[in-house]
Amino acid sequence: MGTLDWVILVLFFFGLVGIVIWVVKHKTDDTSDYFLSGRSETWLAVGAAIFAANIGSEHLVGLSGAGAESGMAMAHWEMQGWMILVLGWVFVPFYAHSKVFTMPEFLLNRYNKNTSSTLSIITLVSYVLTKVSVTAFTGGIFLQSVIGIDFWYGAIGLVLLTGIFTVLGGMKGIMTISVIQTPILIVGAFTILVLGLQKVGGGGLIDGWHEVVKYASSNGSTNMHLFHPKGDVWYDKFPGLSVILGASIIGFWYWCTDQHIVQRVLAAKDLKNARRGTILAGFLKVLPVFIFLIPGMVAAALRGKGVLMFTDNNEAYGSLVRNLLPVGVKGIIVVGFIAALMTSLAAHFNSSATLFTIDFYKNRRPDASEHQLVWIGRIATVTVVLLGLVWIPIMKSLGSVLYEYLQNVQSLIAPAIAAVFFLGVFNRRITPKAGEWGLLVGALIGLFRLCLMVFDPGTSFDAAQKIITNPALRHGLFLILNINWLHFCIYLLFFTMAFMVVVSFFTPKATEEQLKGLTYFSQTPEQVKETRESWNVTDIVTSLVVVAVCVVFYIYFW
Repeated sequence: MGTLDWVILVLFFFGLVGIVIWVVKHKTDDTSDYFLSGRSETWLAVGAAIFAANIGSEHLVGLSGAGAESGMAMAHWEMQGWMILVLGWVFVPFYAHSKVFTMPEFLLNRYNKNTSSTLSIITLVSYVLTKVSVTAFTGGIFLQSVIGIDFWYGAIGLVLLTGIFTVLGGMKGIMTISVIQTPILIVGAFTILVLGLQKVGGGGLIDGWHEVVKYASSNGSTNMHLFHPKGDVWYDKFPGLSVILGASIIGFWYWCTDQHIVQRVLAAKDLKNARRGTILAGFLKVLPVFIFLIPGMVAAALRGKGVLMFTDNNEAYGSLVRNLLPVGVKGIIVVGFIAALMTSLAAHFNSSATLFTIDFYKNRRPDASEHQLVWIGRIATVTVVLLGLVWIPIMKSLGSVLYEYLQNVQSLIAPAIAAVFFLGVFNRRITPKAGEWGLLVGALIGLFRLCLMVFDPGTSFDAAQKIITNPALRHGLFLILNINWLHFCIYLLFFTMAFMVVVSFFTPKATEEQLKGLTYFSQTPEQVKETRESWNVTDIVTSLVVVAVCVVFYIYFW
């Protein structure tokens, strides 16, 4: 970092202060304004906010580290622009018509209070385990590798700065910085990709790509591991078509039902802007493979040539930024990346505050004023910050590839939630008790495996064998402890769905009034008309282009 870079960084922080002052001057003690930006955002802000909420330090550090480690294997989780379209075209109308603030609120309407509370708890826990801690940890690594600041100073400073920004700025501040940082992030990341390919290829982009592929081939990591069981060193971890289905289950939970993504869409002023925001986000979601994962592969190739020197793959992206960018440009790019880290982290903080305030505090204190609710949201933000920092050392012990850790943990959380939302919207015969017990049982099974991940699964199974003598129980325990993580995700989804169907045969059905407008087959004529009038041919064509890009990508890396 040169003097000019530091000047740019200081100006960025003054800009943050300016945004906060502007928001505070125009703020109202209103929950809709603080949590959903007054439901007034256009499709441009919604699409940028969805993308910005998704892109955090787990991409700058984790996804690039995964690229350096296993090549294209983790691309399945990023090539999911088509899944964001499912949110916009299928689920947003139900969420919008129900006028909810949170996803647990939607389950409260579709099922019952216990289902809503269970989802709130699961979501808050998942944010601590997979969002706040990962973003803080990887943010510390990135700042250390680029700026040279001590890891803990960087991690804690990032969290505290973002926490203050979120508490004061609310959703309006988050949406504002999202629109500003998204173009900087995209342009800066592509700049790094181009410079990296030129460096590894001796000046030519195509030659650089061929060199990257050649180096990755020597490690068996150029394909997406669909039909290469023999001679593929990564096939056992990412087995065949299971990786597509497993990634889709996680993607469905994340893009269509997770609070911190859906909350950006709920901030739209109408259905048309909400859907077009998801289409824009679908286009943007194609980019991370090219601006983060492939640069990780480039960094590995440059390390192989002796150009870059790093021992931890999580330092791959930071090494590119530090060594390839000229003074001045580096400052601008680092500002864009820090803004991306803050936006992603702020989205988690704001969503956590929304969940706790709306689904817990407001339910127990229905007479609480808007001013009180906003302040409770701020207190909840601070609490999540502290819990995320506490989890960092435990998370670090579970694996060195951070992006893989993130998807592994999410594979235990996603199936039960995905089952409850999917069946809840598309099957009106699923009863409230089926939703309640399906979510609880599925989540507990996933939590059980997560607890065992903290220890050594093999050791746990060996110890259990000495205690459990029943062959069926021993076999069941073996499956939970030793089955491939993607297979476990798939089995847990279908088990939860089957369990819900069975429970529905023995429990009371929901009333027609309760189901009104909440399932695909119980929409009112007015709701159907509103949904139909919210899209046109342009929306269809642009959505098909997103799908086509995803298909072409899979064909190329087959």
